[in-house]
Amino acid sequence: MKENGEKSELFCDYYERWIEVYKNGAVREITMSKYRMTHKWIKKLVLNLKLKDLDRIEYQKLLNAYAKTHERQTTMDFHHQIKGAILDAVDEGLIDKNPTRKAIIKGKIPGSKKIKYLNQFQIQILLSSLDLGNEMNWDYFILLIAKTGMRFSEALAITPNDFDFRNQSVSVSKTWNYKEQGGFAPTKNQSSVRKIQIDWQTVMQFASLTKGMLLDEPIFFEKDKKIYNSTINDRLERHCKKCEVPVISIHGLRHTHASLLFFAGVSTPSVARRLGHSSINTTQKTYLHIIQELENKDVDLVMRTLSSLY
Repeated sequence: MKENGEKSELFCDYYERWIEVYKNGAVREITMSKYRMTHKWIKKLVLNLKLKDLDRIEYQKLLNAYAKTHERQTTMDFHHQIKGAILDAVDEGLIDKNPTRKAIIKGKIPGSKKIKYLNQFQIQILLSSLDLGNEMNWDYFILLIAKTGMRFSEALAITPNDFDFRNQSVSVSKTWNYKEQGGFAPTKNQSSVRKIQIDWQTVMQFASLTKGMLLDEPIFFEKDKKIYNSTINDRLERHCKKCEVPVISIHGLRHTHASLLFFAGVSTPSVARRLGHSSINTTQKTYLHIIQELENKDVDLVMRTLSSLY
């Protein structure tokens, strides 16, 4: 059993020490920033809570307080970020019993969040307006994401080596750390490492554009230059307004890509693999409204098929 002094440590102090020891350097900086934000919320909500007093009731009160201003999924993420530290504290004898057991996750009712994406006609108009000349530019970046559904950071990290023009594919195996000092970084998850099939027109365009480029360096920019998400989103916005289609973001191109696949009849597992989602559940939750719309069409198809049997 640990000394009483250790058990009297404030929970917020223990959690701060835990994330520095176990998470700092082991997770991406963006993930680390989420742990630090969780620490700030712990200090705000239960600043004086001691480890020895952290039982199921106190833990549930903490979750309830957080849930008052956050949606259920966000509260669930908060719970998971704290739970690891608490289980370690239990293993160390600093907490007698696991207070996270049977925790009830609450949260605000989520607002209506309809994903912004373009339909097939609109994306065709947008892509036809791009300046796709003989030299690489950010319009080709827009084209690549629209054709592949890559994440922004994944597309930034694409090098000539990532293309397999013979087999009409491009490999995603890394990202570009544009939010910080730059440089290649790991993908969001292991499922994000993937090969994406591309059409022959895209193959021809990028095969020509990447000739003579350094094989292991980004194709869209010089790697010592700072890249801003807003710069490319502004460029895309100008194109959208010029074409008189709804204004979407670069991430909206990814949603557009996925929606076109769904409406074309591509299965959810195939869409999930192409997008690099960690599970089919992620795909289903993200595109729930599209899936429901397609299910309604399926019901009509089922009824027509059954009616034709007589």
